[in-house]
Amino acid sequence: MKEIDARGLACPAPVIQTRDALQVEDLHNVRVVVDNAAAQQNVQRFLESQGFKTAVEKKEDSFIVTGSCDSRPGEQPRTSAGPETGDTRIMVLCATDRIGFGDDVLGKALMINFLRTLKEMGEELWQLVFVNNGVKLTIDDSEVLDDLKNLENEGVMILVCGTCLNHFKLLERKQVGQTTNMLDIVTAMQVADKVINI
Repeated sequence: MKEIDARGLACPAPVIQTRDALQVEDLHNVRVVVDNAAAQQNVQRFLESQGFKTAVEKKEDSFIVTGSCDSRPGEQPRTSAGPETGDTRIMVLCATDRIGFGDDVLGKALMINFLRTLKEMGEELWQLVFVNNGVKLTIDDSEVLDDLKNLENEGVMILVCGTCLNHFKLLERKQVGQTTNMLDIVTAMQVADKVINI
């Protein structure tokens, strides 16, 4: 079994180190050690996207993600899944919990209205990505939590930056979307037909 010690590495290094190991060797059993829950979720999700069955063990200040599989398909990151070929894929990147500068109350109201109106994009809305202060829109007391859950139920992929959740100490409060890393975000940007930054 290949063991990867990714403790102390910032996002998305644990996932990249795991991906690189899988590309170099035909691994069917791997153990990845990380030191935070966001990295654990990202590594676990990546391994599962590669056909691995995973298990997680917590030991002191570390998380151990063990993955095993009989045979692996070719690498197909989950972020590349989307509408059928030929359909437009729009990614909306929310790096804040408000729109514009000047009046914070107005800015927050504008962001709430924006997110509630996104459904008007229809099937072209492919992904919503929340980074930096934007991750606060995905937690338990968010005014748009139900709206985001409805979008997710309708097939919109929602990605939430794990490093950002950790920074704000909100990882346990996230209620919608998948905890993600910068590798997933960059990969999704490459696949998207259009990226809208808020």
